[in-house]
Amino acid sequence: MKQILTTAIIFGAFIYASVAADLNTARIDELTGLKGKMNEKEGVYKVTFPRGDVKVVVDGWSMPSFMGLGTWAAFTATKDGAMVMGDTVLFEDEVNAAMSAALDNGLSVTALHNHFFFDRPKVFFMHIEGEGPLEKLASAVKKVYDTTKAIRSPDPKPAESFSVVGQTSLPDKSSITAAFLNEIFGVQGEGKDGMVKFTIGRPAKMHGVTIDKEMGVNTWAAFAGSDDNAVVDGDFAVTEDELQPVLKSLLKNKINIVAIHQHMTHEEPRIMFFHYWGRGSAKDLANAVKGGFLIGGLLKVTSPLP
Repeated sequence: MKQILTTAIIFGAFIYASVAADLNTARIDELTGLKGKMNEKEGVYKVTFPRGDVKVVVDGWSMPSFMGLGTWAAFTATKDGAMVMGDTVLFEDEVNAAMSAALDNGLSVTALHNHFFFDRPKVFFMHIEGEGPLEKLASAVKKVYDTTKAIRSPDPKPAESFSVVGQTSLPDKSSITAAFLNEIFGVQGEGKDGMVKFTIGRPAKMHGVTIDKEMGVNTWAAFAGSDDNAVVDGDFAVTEDELQPVLKSLLKNKINIVAIHQHMTHEEPRIMFFHYWGRGSAKDLANAVKGGFLIGGLLKVTSPLP
């Protein structure tokens, strides 16, 4: 038995070494602009850098980058080239640009969340994944990193709102016209105090029990403000296969993604949830969100309201 175990360990070490040899680590360094480190045991080459360009205070304490403010991307060889996984430290005004850069260059975005409470400025972490040719993956990672540098270089202080120059404040009282939103979505929304909300469930099972809209497996969109100056926020419930195309659709239509995570465990199929926020005319926002609804199979295909 001891001899068999020893042989297995040696064989495993040989496999890791063989796979690691397939990684052109010098090329990874060149393409990402970073100096990585090889874990010979796992056959993984990892590049990292600290987000020390912005001072972060957590619970009143100036937090060193070493304590969890490090961006990283790890590469391992596969039969088709390589796989990359990583976590990117981002500030609020960097998130959607970095996410678009990742998606536009062939990476998947698998999570977006916080790691701290009472952090100033707020810090978010975006997880990425990709498979394919090594050069394509490393180049994509570099484009994500370059996006954040381009945002921070002119102003090291992260923005404190989504507001853009010339954008007027939302009215104190909402007066959204429900009728044309109902027409866009093809379903009846719920109205309250001039606001309108649409909620659509999608059946799933958890521990053998059917769960649906009222148990929290739902996609929703809520509109406030006026028809010409509105805000939309909401949550999408999507399968793993739907997540990337729906994210791309909303980002393309200027809807900001603010969180990606799960709400449950052991559900079938696995459901991912992502939260979003948008500003503009109610009609444009509704058509943008509707595009995601259609990809997720939540609505019947109809023409957008002109």
